[in-house]
Amino acid sequence: MLIVCSECGLQVSDKALTCPHCGFPMKPDAIKKVRRGTNKRRRLPNGFGQISEIKGRNLRKPFRVLVPAGKATNGHPISKPLKPISYFSTYNEAYQALIEYHNSPIDLNESITVLELYEKWSVEYYESIKSRAQINSIKRAWKFCSSVYDIKVTDLRVRHIKACIEEGVYPETNEPTNKYNKNFIKTLFNLMLDYAMENEYIEKNPSRMFALSDKIIEELNTTENEHIPYTDEEMNKLWSNVESFNGIDMILIQCYSGWRPRELCALKISNVDLENRTFIGGMKSKAGTNRTVPIHSKIFPFVEKRYNAAIRIGSDFLFNNISLDNRAEPFTYNTFKNMYDRLKIVLKLDTEHRPHDGRKHFVTMAKKYNLDEYAIKYIVGHAINDITEKIYTQRDKKWLSKEIEKIKD
Repeated sequence: MLIVCSECGLQVSDKALTCPHCGFPMKPDAIKKVRRGTNKRRRLPNGFGQISEIKGRNLRKPFRVLVPAGKATNGHPISKPLKPISYFSTYNEAYQALIEYHNSPIDLNESITVLELYEKWSVEYYESIKSRAQINSIKRAWKFCSSVYDIKVTDLRVRHIKACIEEGVYPETNEPTNKYNKNFIKTLFNLMLDYAMENEYIEKNPSRMFALSDKIIEELNTTENEHIPYTDEEMNKLWSNVESFNGIDMILIQCYSGWRPRELCALKISNVDLENRTFIGGMKSKAGTNRTVPIHSKIFPFVEKRYNAAIRIGSDFLFNNISLDNRAEPFTYNTFKNMYDRLKIVLKLDTEHRPHDGRKHFVTMAKKYNLDEYAIKYIVGHAINDITEKIYTQRDKKWLSKEIEKIKD
């Protein structure tokens, strides 16, 4: 039976739900509402992991990823958060992270040891540090920590770190930690475990849970004792072992020239004159900067050998050291001091000796052999206040060389 559409006036079947001419609904109550698709997510395979949306909380990253972690004793599967990042902004990001996990299923939180953490952290840290002295000090501090190398990061505790600080031993010389090593070991663990927290290997940094003892702090802040010259017996030890241990030649050069340790390390080959047997350097004061020091005949072979070695490796500096990563690098004060501390133990020198004592030894020997007072001041870079000497007296290099050769020991 045909009826007339009230909208367009054309004939329509009485069974039609809408007018075929204009689309007007003929039987509104009979038209079902069409529901839009819900875009249902595909079900993840068994044992693949879980992605759950945290609802009811205003989270910027509400999608949490769990990964398989074995089975309980009753056979039920165990899951735990994906590391190092567990939460994601969208389902697709979470799903992609789960895919990447299964492409390389490494659970860092379980497998990483302190040694592996150090290797990961140090690559990033050393690239950000320009000071080779800082890097070498941290590398040296790490060598005192062998007792924790194989411990899992998650099992590392305050007692382990304190044991490294108080009881650590340098493997090459069996040297115990001193106040400087202790400070750098603490710094090492502070920074390395901060990195571990940032990457969610651990939840808290045990190294930040304690401070260095008051005794160590007091030692670090205590002014050192007065410098002491070497005894005849100690000088004999240095001369007898100069070919056996790296760095003894530097100590002897210092004993016969009076350079400060930093001045010694900073000497450049461009300022070494082998023909006239002098070298130029110095720092700290106007009188000490760019001063000419004669090369004593007893140390000339050492200076010449160092000079030729620097030329051979293409270094601008006279004194170079083979670093822990087998690279030839100029000596810094820290590398010189670390070497000096090791030699004190190996040669059984007085434990009170410090890197500046070679300078004290030079001045002591100069006075013993009656070097001219002003020659001593010119050589070590001390200010001269006498107007006649400072303004009206001309001293040449030959005079200084003649004076320094008075030292016979």
